[in-house]
Amino acid sequence: MNAKTPTRFRLAALVAAGLLVASCSGGDTGDGAGDTTLAPSSTAAAASTVTSTTKPLATTSSAVTDDTVPSAPVMPLTGLPIDDEQIAVRPAMVAKIDNHPQARPQYGLNSADIVFEENVESLTRFAAVFHGQTVDRVGPIRSGRTQDVDLLGSFDKPMFVWSGGNPNVTRTISESDLVSLSPTTTRNVGFFRSRRGNEDSEHTLYANTGGLWLSFTRIYAPAPPQQFRYRTPDEAFNGEAAEGVEVKMDGVNVTWTWDAPTASYLREQGGRPHDDATLGQVNAANVVVLEVDYQPSPADARSPEAQTVGTGMAYVFTGGVLTRGTWTRDDRLDTFELVDVDGAAIGLTPGRTWVELARVGTTTPLL
Repeated sequence: MNAKTPTRFRLAALVAAGLLVASCSGGDTGDGAGDTTLAPSSTAAAASTVTSTTKPLATTSSAVTDDTVPSAPVMPLTGLPIDDEQIAVRPAMVAKIDNHPQARPQYGLNSADIVFEENVESLTRFAAVFHGQTVDRVGPIRSGRTQDVDLLGSFDKPMFVWSGGNPNVTRTISESDLVSLSPTTTRNVGFFRSRRGNEDSEHTLYANTGGLWLSFTRIYAPAPPQQFRYRTPDEAFNGEAAEGVEVKMDGVNVTWTWDAPTASYLREQGGRPHDDATLGQVNAANVVVLEVDYQPSPADARSPEAQTVGTGMAYVFTGGVLTRGTWTRDDRLDTFELVDVDGAAIGLTPGRTWVELARVGTTTPLL
């Protein structure tokens, strides 16, 4: 679903929490120095009713119509039923999580609604999008990249949890619509240090999503739009059976394998299970591989920047089935539109989704 017809959840009552965001910019080397400073609020967000309309999902390869039909409200980033309306209408929070060997196993990956894996310098980093679940320990938290500004625009001014960045990256993010939350901007509210062994200090920063939502949810803070189309319970899978997929990311080979008993995909890195520190092997209901071009970042030529506006090959894995198609995104505020080879919208299974931002030609489906 693109941004022209998204399912949106908006605040139906004033949110009682606020931020003060200064317009200054500056730089650091990864600890947040020079970021805009935010003033914490005293209460959490509150809201009343939520309504939603969605397009009907195609059950064949025919094109989806523009007609809308009423549907029961669902969580915008998973398509699952709403259990708590106050949670449903809070803003999205994106945490930049380290994937350095010293950072593993990470905390919070199996609690995020959507996780993007992006190439950085000879390794990968995760942009984990939290909305439905509150997590006391997420991380290790690391620095942002300029590619995050385009990538995360569709979440409608999300709260951006990071450790800071170099002066050019810090300036780019400070001037964007991402709400910068770092140890500097929050005056350490919501962040803490914890050492598990002899890891270097840059792998010891963690965040508490509940504390950050409580202190920094904005007045009129928008809930995120729905990012994907979701399959109806009786909708047939339109694709080919597949055991999973291998993706060669920078510095790490990733494998996702379909596990029928749990109806989920299980993740491996370098031939070994990739674990969440508290919730076991990393898993997801859906794995979406978007092949994108990478260009040198204008803020730092050493850093690759995923080009997430445009179009490219898409491989969508859900329910043990692969659907091949394309992704299209005309603007950074749009969601990724996923269509199969016949032009029909691709529906995902309600649940958590991982998105691999892979280089072109690095995807190998396991059939």
